[in-house]
Amino acid sequence: MKTIDELLAEGVAGKRVFVRADLNVPLDGTTITDDGRIRAVLPTIAKLAEAGARVVVASHLGRPKGAPDPAFSLAPAAARLGELLGADVAFATDTVGESARAAVAGLADGQVAVIENLRFNPGETSKDDGERGAFADQLAELADVYVGDGFGAVHRKHASVFDLPARLPHYAGYLIATEVGVLKKLTTDVKRPYAVVLGGAKVSDKLGVIDHLLERADRILIGGGMAYTFLKAQGHEVGSSLLQEDQIPAVQEYLRRAEEKGVEFVLPVDVVVAPAFPDLKTKAPAHPTTVAADAMPEGQMGLDNGPETNKLYASKLADAATVFWNGPMGVFEHPDFADGTRAVAQALVDSPAFSVVGGGDSAAAVRILGFDENAFGHISTGGGASLEYLEGKTLPGLAALED
Repeated sequence: MKTIDELLAEGVAGKRVFVRADLNVPLDGTTITDDGRIRAVLPTIAKLAEAGARVVVASHLGRPKGAPDPAFSLAPAAARLGELLGADVAFATDTVGESARAAVAGLADGQVAVIENLRFNPGETSKDDGERGAFADQLAELADVYVGDGFGAVHRKHASVFDLPARLPHYAGYLIATEVGVLKKLTTDVKRPYAVVLGGAKVSDKLGVIDHLLERADRILIGGGMAYTFLKAQGHEVGSSLLQEDQIPAVQEYLRRAEEKGVEFVLPVDVVVAPAFPDLKTKAPAHPTTVAADAMPEGQMGLDNGPETNKLYASKLADAATVFWNGPMGVFEHPDFADGTRAVAQALVDSPAFSVVGGGDSAAAVRILGFDENAFGHISTGGGASLEYLEGKTLPGLAALED
C-alpha cells in the first residue's frame, strides 16, 4: 500500500484530503473521558495541514441507528482535535449534505474540517453494496485524495472504510502503518517466549484468536469474565459469575489442544468476589472477599483476579520476550476490582518484553489507572481490528488500501 509520505512527496497543497480517522472516543455526556484515539491520528492530520492540504476528517462514534442522534455527535471530538492542533477546526452538522459541502468549500490551504458521525447515514454500514456505494459516491465528492488512518474500523466493510478508497487515489496514514508494523511483529518472526493475556467479558469474543494463537503462542493467560467459563470447563463451580455455558465444549477442546501442543494455559488460582456487580457511577464499596478459584461460594460473583493470581501472572510475564494483551482482568472501573488489571499492566512495564496493549478496554484501563503510555511497546487503537488481524483474517479496510 502507498503511504502518506509518498502522498506528501507528490504534493498536497490545495488538495482536499479525506482522512478516515477513528474518533470513536468514550463520552460522559459531552465530555471525552479518553482522547487517546484523537491523539493517535494527530500526526497524520497535522502533517497534511502543514503541507497545505485542505483536510476533511471523518469518523464514526458509537452505534447510532443510521440517523442523527445528538448523543453520538462528533462535535466534542472535533473541539478536542482543534485544541490538540492549536487551530480552529470547522464542524459540519451532517455527513454529505449542505453543511458538509459548505464546510469543505470554506477550507483554505492548511485548514481542517470534521464532518458529522458517518453512521448517521444508513449507507455507511449497509450490507447492500449499492446503498453503501451510493454513500461512498457522495463522500468522494468532498475530496480529491483518500487517506485511511482509522485502524479501529479497518475490520468493518463500511462505505468510508472499504468503498471510498476505490473511488479516490488512496494512501495509508501514519497510524495504520504503525499498527500493521506492530502486528506483524506478533505474527511473523516473533521473539520468544511469546505470552498472550486475554480478558474481557465473553469467551465467545475471543474464540477465533485463541484458536489462532494455539499455533503460535507459548503461554496464554486468561482473566476477566471469560475466565469463569474456563474454570467451569475444568469442573469448578463459579457462583453467580458471568458464564457462557454454550462455550464450555469449545473451551474444553482448546484446553485439550493446548496440552497436546505444549502451550501453557494459565487460569486464576484465586478471585475477588462480591454478592453483586458494583455501582460504577458512585463507586460505593462493594464488600469484596478473596476466595480460591476452585472454591467459589454460591451467590458470589467473580469480579477480578486475586492477589495470588496477580503474582502468578507477573511471574509468567517476567521472562517473556513478546507479550500481547487484550481485555481487562476485572471490573477495573471500580477501585475494589482494579488490582488484577493493574497487576498485568505493571508486569508489562517491568518486563523487558516487546509489549502490545491490544486496544479497547485494555488501552482505556492503562490510561485510567495512570500508567505512562510510553512504558509499553505499543498501545493499539483497535481492539477488534487487532484481534481479527491476529486471527489471520483479511481486514476490508487494509485490503482497500492495497493497490
